[in-house]
Amino acid sequence: MPADRHQRLRALRRHLLGQRLDGFILPTGDEHLSEIPAAYANRLAWLTGFTGSTGTAVVMADHAAIFVDGRYTAAAHGQVEARDYDVEPATPGAVGEWLARRTARGARIGYDPRLCTRGTVQAIKQPLAGGDVTLAPVEHNPIDAIWIDQPPRPATPVFIQPDHLSGRPSASKRREVGDWLGAIGADAAILVALDSVAWLFNIRACDIATAPLCYSFAICHRDGTADLFVDASKLNNGVRDHLGDSVRIAAYEDFYPALATFAGMRVSIDPDLSPVAIHHTLDRAGARICEARDPTRLPKAMKNPVEIAGMKQVHVQDGVALTRFLHWIAIEGPTGEQTELSAAAQLTALRRELPGFHGISFEPISAVDANGAMPHYAPTPESNRPIGPGSIYLIDSGGQYPGGTTDVTRTIAIGIPRPEVRDRFTRVLKGHIAIARLVFPAGTMGFRLDPLARLALWEVGLDYPLGTGHGVGHFLNVHEGPAHMLALPRPGDAGIEGGMILSNEPGYYKEGDYGIRTENLVVAVECVVAGAEKKLLRFETITLAPIDRQLIDPALMTDAEIDWIDTYHRTVLSTIGPLLAADIRRWLEQQTAPLERTALG
Repeated sequence: MPADRHQRLRALRRHLLGQRLDGFILPTGDEHLSEIPAAYANRLAWLTGFTGSTGTAVVMADHAAIFVDGRYTAAAHGQVEARDYDVEPATPGAVGEWLARRTARGARIGYDPRLCTRGTVQAIKQPLAGGDVTLAPVEHNPIDAIWIDQPPRPATPVFIQPDHLSGRPSASKRREVGDWLGAIGADAAILVALDSVAWLFNIRACDIATAPLCYSFAICHRDGTADLFVDASKLNNGVRDHLGDSVRIAAYEDFYPALATFAGMRVSIDPDLSPVAIHHTLDRAGARICEARDPTRLPKAMKNPVEIAGMKQVHVQDGVALTRFLHWIAIEGPTGEQTELSAAAQLTALRRELPGFHGISFEPISAVDANGAMPHYAPTPESNRPIGPGSIYLIDSGGQYPGGTTDVTRTIAIGIPRPEVRDRFTRVLKGHIAIARLVFPAGTMGFRLDPLARLALWEVGLDYPLGTGHGVGHFLNVHEGPAHMLALPRPGDAGIEGGMILSNEPGYYKEGDYGIRTENLVVAVECVVAGAEKKLLRFETITLAPIDRQLIDPALMTDAEIDWIDTYHRTVLSTIGPLLAADIRRWLEQQTAPLERTALG
């Protein structure tokens, strides 16, 4: 395969020469800027071998580089041919700065405007200012011209997400968007993100392997009607009846031509979720662009009571499968007969036994020892490590169910862990508990909470290169904005509001040795405090599975922290225990027994 990728790079360079381009910029993602796209859009992986969810390659006639963030640095070095690509950190402006050092005056660098936001293009342009270098949008992606066996865009059947699961009819959501358009004085809103379209119309499909989404665009109008651009063969009569007369169906390929009809109209687009091609098309049409957050983003993130109830219920189901797996790995792990891949397959098989299981919510991160130090590692036949005595095993996984989406990580000691590992695990757990116990004003930005998860690590000069939490969709994307718990804010972020479901996942990653992460999902709920002058929220933990007690050092914990873990384990036992076979229930009783009171106090 490395030889094939080298030939692909040469083929791309020949094609660029024929197009009079001196280089080309290729990011991950599809025409909807999806984090995890369908196979046809995995252009970066096909060209370079890099399979991470975020990255950008720049190819010139005699140089090439791939830009990745800290989550993927080690993976990129392992997947990308060093003779073909430099691996560079994806810092702000890095792509433009790299180009500025290597491009001659008059150079033309191509990019696909359907894969980049306007902000991305502007960030690349800025270091090139004054260098007489042109960033040239291309009409056809050159990868599509040389990828001979490129898969087609998926066309799986659309199905309905019924009101008893969604909690709100689609018509009600569309009316709310129409009212919002009236309030901002806009005529229409463009929806590009696949989860936005799915949520608004209460529809799902299987176009994405790990998310129940349908390739489609939507244009919402002030009167509550909408245009849905989708492959009509995907819609049966039941779905058409569900959408009703207020939703006009058009071909997927007709979306960009439809934008040309908005001359003189005020059109709202989300600059962080929209390809720059939409700006270009509306500008040429003479439309007046209003930049505003996608109107579905906040209501989609702020789950209604029906959605929250569904999420809680699927976490009980999912917790049964995960607890069965943890019991299995406790027996099988020390034998040395299991591997990262076989363990991940076992957990997925246990989830498949659950009623309503739709699929996994992402490819499992099943990682032993040094592989666990790569936060977004995914095992392959080449990297697959055995699990055995002395291993530290990390499993990050989740499921999709009509009632909701799960995402959970557990770190497991196979045998007796080293004192250093117990120390690091306990410090990560202290950070997890700090977030779980927090009371904070509604609307607080997640970056203000993130440091609390790091304090116990900071005290001894340690940290982790990831954010602490991300939003999670309701039978949608496992990563959902606009609220996150990140070290730094980013464009389009919103404060945390009631009903939002986020992950709580601090960690620690020692390169070449082991990785630790403890992840539960939490829902933000109102917290009543006497005399409070602001609306307060707290997090209610909804993930249910035991945390490995042998990795916990109670001597590093306060009484309040021990109370939290003991209470959490009692809830796991009382909720999950009755749903398990007798032998697994007895094992769970041992795993959820109270910690010894040797705390610092």
